[in-house]
Amino acid sequence: MNWSSKVGEYPLGDPELHHVAGSIFAEECEPYDAERHLALGTKDSPEALAKCEYEWYTQDEPPTAALYAARAIFPYLLVGNLRSANKAHLIFTSRLSSAANKSLSVQEVSSKSSDMRVYPVLPLLNFLGLLLLAVQRGSSDLYKQLAKHYAPHVKEVGVWDDALAQIGEMYFGIRIPRQGNPLFDMMGSMMGFGGGSPKPKPKKADVPPPPAADLD
Repeated sequence: MNWSSKVGEYPLGDPELHHVAGSIFAEECEPYDAERHLALGTKDSPEALAKCEYEWYTQDEPPTAALYAARAIFPYLLVGNLRSANKAHLIFTSRLSSAANKSLSVQEVSSKSSDMRVYPVLPLLNFLGLLLLAVQRGSSDLYKQLAKHYAPHVKEVGVWDDALAQIGEMYFGIRIPRQGNPLFDMMGSMMGFGGGSPKPKPKKADVPPPPAADLD
């Protein structure tokens, strides 16, 4: 990917190459590597990433759905790609609400401007859907209300704070203290810039979803 960023028109590498590489990692059940490529891929990448995260989720407990959905949503928001974030959310929740999950209570909420699935027993998944709606509307007031209402649930997760702080600043103008570049510090610490041994596949989604930017 590094050569394509130097000689091509895309500073972070060619989206088609990212999509191909990410899709291969997704098929091999390597979610970390799939994430860092598919977040910089094509319009088809959100589907591949959402399916990868959903398959990973099926190995975990049902209440953890939002942790895996976030890994397909946050990377796109953090690179400014709202359309792909919405697509990833739609595909993940559609799978979750499929015939194989009839035991999961789901409510369809519709308005003139949007439709949304509400999960009474999965508050963090509702938070993600409302977060996307707030970003789409550019409503800082709605975002602040969401952050306050869901704060206890987000605190329990314990790994979304950095990503949400970046989203708050990018889309709603809520400034965060600067010490160097927090976004790249976060990406570097989670993704291990500079190579090293590959990360083992985790049993659970217990780290924040990184925006993909490793170009090796």
